[in-house]
Amino acid sequence: MADVRPFRAVRYARPSASVTAPPYDVIDEPAREELAARDPHNVVRLTLEPDEDVAAERLNAWLADGTLVRDDEPAAWWLEQDATGPDGVARTREGIVASLRAEPYSTGAVLPHERTHRGPIEGRLRLLRATRTQLESIFLLFEGAAPATRPDRAPDVDVGEARLWRLAGDGGIAPFFAGRQLLIADGHHRYETAVAFAGETGADRLPVVLVSTADPGLAVFPTHRVFAGRPEIDPPGELFDSLDEALAALGRAAPHDPVALFFRQGEARVVRAADGELDVDLVEQFGHDGLSYTPDRAEAERRVRSGAADCTFLLRPPRIEDVFERAREGRPMPPKTTYFAPKLLSGLLFQPVDQ
Repeated sequence: MADVRPFRAVRYARPSASVTAPPYDVIDEPAREELAARDPHNVVRLTLEPDEDVAAERLNAWLADGTLVRDDEPAAWWLEQDATGPDGVARTREGIVASLRAEPYSTGAVLPHERTHRGPIEGRLRLLRATRTQLESIFLLFEGAAPATRPDRAPDVDVGEARLWRLAGDGGIAPFFAGRQLLIADGHHRYETAVAFAGETGADRLPVVLVSTADPGLAVFPTHRVFAGRPEIDPPGELFDSLDEALAALGRAAPHDPVALFFRQGEARVVRAADGELDVDLVEQFGHDGLSYTPDRAEAERRVRSGAADCTFLLRPPRIEDVFERAREGRPMPPKTTYFAPKLLSGLLFQPVDQ
């Protein structure tokens, strides 16, 4: 179903951790300033430059002065990335970097699992029009074993926490992915931006990282909901004497039993949703006023205990099979349902739209 192939990447001539960054949508302003200060060529000077025309001029200047170089031949790449998740466990996740044809969700080749907002798409579209380069990969999942393995040699690109190996030939990726559906793990807004850009220009390809759902380094975490200015939220549920007892009860709940832990000052209870719903559906009934998100359970608890928030809903990690099932049914889940770790690194490979 999916059209996946090698591509001629643009990349840093001297790759290092000083020029990479997390995806644009998880970087706040202090973090952007810190990353930009690391190196005058850090990728945030492209991905988070407020003026799209300045970003385009900067990109062209880096290509002209050799900061960035373009590969002579198309290639697919093996990616290995290390990270410690919100649970404190260190993992290494592996996948394939290649070029995907962006096409509407209606074709069934690529499935979304979360709903999106129009604002971020409009901003990313302005940047793409100006730079005519896909500056960040998106993260996709597939079922089954990968069609390639990591080459047994030193990596071609090494920035410490992430390493890339060029695969021989096309890595066998085109026929393998032609028969598979892909699920967006991270990058819904960027994918929809690519589809919109393809509708305008016909340039319909973007770089993606493809990870098997069976990869042992794949980890998905819940994004806990924290409400401030909402003292009226008071769902019925089973009351426990302590937060620890409520957490233990949450852990004992059956996987298909939709539950969440509601916590406010001095009170912890387990609340339940209707059959057929997921844990995050339970919280959606309270809307988005005063809502913030965090994958860090301790942080969610701290905000409530400090009085910075009225309450939090602590959630269990969604199961990948449930995410895939809902996506195939055409029922996207609420925003921030999942938190995949590690987040992809930006600044490894770029793809110009002229291919």
